[in-house]
Amino acid sequence: MAINLQKGQKIDLRKSTGEALTNFCVGVNWGAIETIKPGFLGMGSKKVVEDVDLDLSCVMLDSNNEMVDWIYSPDYNAWLSNNNFPLGKLSSKDGGLRHSGDDRQGDVGGDDGLDNEIISVDLNHLSPNIDKIFFFINIYLNKGQNFDFSQIPFAKIRMYEGTPTRVDNVHSNYDIVTDSSYRGKGALVLGKLYLRNGEWKFDAIGEPSDDKIFIQTIQRILQNYK
Repeated sequence: MAINLQKGQKIDLRKSTGEALTNFCVGVNWGAIETIKPGFLGMGSKKVVEDVDLDLSCVMLDSNNEMVDWIYSPDYNAWLSNNNFPLGKLSSKDGGLRHSGDDRQGDVGGDDGLDNEIISVDLNHLSPNIDKIFFFINIYLNKGQNFDFSQIPFAKIRMYEGTPTRVDNVHSNYDIVTDSSYRGKGALVLGKLYLRNGEWKFDAIGEPSDDKIFIQTIQRILQNYK
């Protein structure tokens, strides 16, 4: 049975059989904002869909809390190159983590059962100097948009065995929009994978913030989390 994570909860990465969970997906699933508006001159009605673009990212730190690798969208690379920040990419240097790619809309017409953005994790392929992996989410607001986590129809995070297109077994999940502390917020430090006595564990940090871009969230992680 999947673990329903609570903010601040720490769990072991083990299957129900007791085996270590080393190959899994971290996925984020969300819905586009759908509203019904009256038609012309009040005649009829029409459904209006507003795209919701959440960005799932992660940074990898060594035991000295130095960032040694990262995964975040390369769509921002033109801006990043002008601000002397490492360019975005969808795979870690060692190939242990891979991102499924950017989803800029969210599910339309309800939850389709699959996650919109996924980072596949294979702990057996991580570089030995990686000590912690922080996962975080940012809402990217297109021109004219102004909403936060509480206005998204549903937004869920889960760790599961499978692939980006197939869910075999859900290990743990976390429902974002039901937490009132996320109201008015557009960024979230989801949690961290960390090594303890040679075993990987997970800390469900669940801390929201007012960060407007993922660079601010990375800086927050480097300054405030160990």
